[in-house]
Amino acid sequence: MGCVFQSAEEKHVTKVDWMFSSGERVKDDFVLFYYANISVPVGRFQNRARLVGDISHHDGSLLLQNVEEADQGTYTCEIRFKMESLVFKKAVVLHVLPEEPTELMVHVGDSTQMGCVFQSTEEKHVTRVDWMFLPGERAKEEIVLRYYPKLNASKGYPQNWGRFQNRVNLVGDISHNDGSIRLQGVKESDGGNYTCSIHLGNLTFRKTIVLHVILKEPRTLVTPAALIPEILGGNQLVTIVGIICTTILLLPVLILIVKRTHRNKSSVTSTTLVRSLENTNKAHPEKHIYSSITTQEVIDEEESSGKPEATYMTMHPVRPSLRSAPPSGPLDNKSVGGMPKSEQAF
Repeated sequence: MGCVFQSAEEKHVTKVDWMFSSGERVKDDFVLFYYANISVPVGRFQNRARLVGDISHHDGSLLLQNVEEADQGTYTCEIRFKMESLVFKKAVVLHVLPEEPTELMVHVGDSTQMGCVFQSTEEKHVTRVDWMFLPGERAKEEIVLRYYPKLNASKGYPQNWGRFQNRVNLVGDISHNDGSIRLQGVKESDGGNYTCSIHLGNLTFRKTIVLHVILKEPRTLVTPAALIPEILGGNQLVTIVGIICTTILLLPVLILIVKRTHRNKSSVTSTTLVRSLENTNKAHPEKHIYSSITTQEVIDEEESSGKPEATYMTMHPVRPSLRSAPPSGPLDNKSVGGMPKSEQAF
């Protein structure tokens, strides 16, 4: 935060005070005071604040490091001169932005941008920008990029060496103290610590970024079976599996029911067929087959006696059915001859 008193006269600075006000407290807090060539930071700003201006040139600029969210507020600088009651004051309002990522993750073959911006209320001219790479604790530090501005020119010529050649570009606006770079075609060996250094005269700003390189997963052949869990939701898949298991468990019961049903139908069909045949037999009685009985002896006896008598033949029906009674024996003469005359007459 700059605090420079512009004057053509030679003045001797005797004291410089920096005060902080968050807007919530009535009393201001001391940040730093300078007196008799001694600079002393105070309170929670100790080890984080220091004077970076040239006191002999009326420059009492303050550098605040490791800025915290609580550091947001108004900073007031007061410069006092020897043998004068004049006090030069300047207020600087500090807005704390979200912290930039200090760790980046990138896939092999992709590109990534690493930011490096120095915030200042004073216009500072960048004299050099360095980017260094450290792949490991015991490895040797390598140069990624160096930027040297040309005299009387707004742009310089960045240079890169080694394996970063033609893969690193300076994309930041140097006029706004932005030394950001872009790394293209990231390799697995590019993982490590990248340190940016922005030089502004006697002031140097540094920032370190850790880059993690992720290997891309190999592509696998996707089969229709592998797509089933993606196509079907979890509930649908559980329902289908439940239906299949239930069907397997009930299959023997279904087979038994089908067999019993088939047997009942066969029994009913047989009973119906037997009843149909019985009804048919009643409607159409069986035809009787008659056999003739020879009467040669009777006729011979009649001729020998010379007395003509009436001769009768009895016809016995023979049924083809196996359940019918056995056929009668030979004709009994007594049954013929012993019949009453009333039955023998026609």
